Amino acid sequence: MSAAPVLSEPNTEIESIPAQVAQLRRTFDTGRTRPLEWRRQQLKRLIAMHDDHADEFIAALHADFGNPTFEAFTADVGQGKMEAKSALKNLKKWTRPERIGRMSVMGKARVMREPLGVVLIISPWNYPIGLLLSPLVGAIAAGNAVVLKPSEVTPHVSAVLAKRIPEYMDSEAIRLIEGGVEETTALLEQRFDHILYTGSGHVAHVVMEAAAKHLTPVTLELGGKSPCIVAEDADIEIAARRIAWGKFMNAGQTCIAPDYILVHESKEAELVTALEKTVREFYGTNPKETTDFARIVNNRHHDRLSTLMKDGRPAFGGELDREQCYVAPTVLCDVADDSNLMREEIFGPILPVRKVRDIDEAIDFVNGRDKPLALYLFTKDEDVENEVLNRTSSGGACVNGTLMHIMDARMPFGGVGPSGTGAYHGRHTFETFSHRKSVLTRGTRFDPKIMYPPYGKMLTRLVKRFM
Repeated sequence: MSAAPVLSEPNTEIESIPAQVAQLRRTFDTGRTRPLEWRRQQLKRLIAMHDDHADEFIAALHADFGNPTFEAFTADVGQGKMEAKSALKNLKKWTRPERIGRMSVMGKARVMREPLGVVLIISPWNYPIGLLLSPLVGAIAAGNAVVLKPSEVTPHVSAVLAKRIPEYMDSEAIRLIEGGVEETTALLEQRFDHILYTGSGHVAHVVMEAAAKHLTPVTLELGGKSPCIVAEDADIEIAARRIAWGKFMNAGQTCIAPDYILVHESKEAELVTALEKTVREFYGTNPKETTDFARIVNNRHHDRLSTLMKDGRPAFGGELDREQCYVAPTVLCDVADDSNLMREEIFGPILPVRKVRDIDEAIDFVNGRDKPLALYLFTKDEDVENEVLNRTSSGGACVNGTLMHIMDARMPFGGVGPSGTGAYHGRHTFETFSHRKSVLTRGTRFDPKIMYPPYGKMLTRLVKRFM
């Protein structure tokens, strides 16, 4: 199935946004979203939408920036369905009150999960379906009403979502708002009970400032420059294959893609040669001709990458085609530490390689920059592994691999410092959109007067003895 052409930038009437959010608030206040049966029904409908329209979603992704079908399905379209199936399986367990036990004469204690209310999910353009619908699963499982805001940078995807979401989901409790800066600004003026935003650090400042006016908590997934350290003892062939896969998937437009390599100086030449060989194996001698390599999302981002390319010497790659939004898989050497290439998140298929004398220099280099969303290390030495993991801070880490650490929904995914705050995936998304309410239930058969004023000396002695 091909995606229908989008003739103009998608948008929702700005004047309607306050009323739509207010309607969701009224829906939530009626208790409509709280019963487990409603949550199960919505999760089943979400799965059905994936089953019925996966090809349509993939066609929209291809129309927006040429995603290979395999990558579009596994890394994007299929994620919401996987999360929904897991939530359906575990919903009863997740929502069961957590028993703390009896607090002596005080009573029985437990922790209940309750929905926050009306929540806002703002997704980016690089994985515009999975990064919108995966958080939606947790918000539904927790019993919230939800506003969805897809990116306007991928208009075909936005149009398909705007068409299908109302067909499958409860429109009284789940709404999708299309548009760009003006529509998002209007949304952020409304009061929400939680905001989950995925995107750039620059926009995150705007989101946090707007949220602060209502004391709204936020979850931010912001990316950053994720380093890849290749130690002297690393298996270079395996490292090259796994680094190239993680970097060049989706043409490097992945928030946790390796952003630069720090390689032991004795292995630099061998690694660069292995990376070039791997790229030929993956994409052939001319990656522009393969259907397995994506395009850059638009000309503005292509121009940005073209400028960054000038900061280093191509060891291989470097080809550009603005008309097709094509940037070849590229490895750059001789890149200055203070260049824009080493200070800005690349978000494209350009991979700088910098040699280091030892692991200490690599660790110092990482620690001299903002804390990254992901850190990758290739080594066979457990002592080196422990040294790097213990002396650096990152949202997540993967040893002898890339990207794979986020694929198990039992593990939280999120950043630290400038790379984000909070975490989600699987049960962690459910917890993000839930309030943990402490509840104490006391009996009425026993109510000693010694606990009430006037307080006697005996009570004071007992308190001092047992506290």
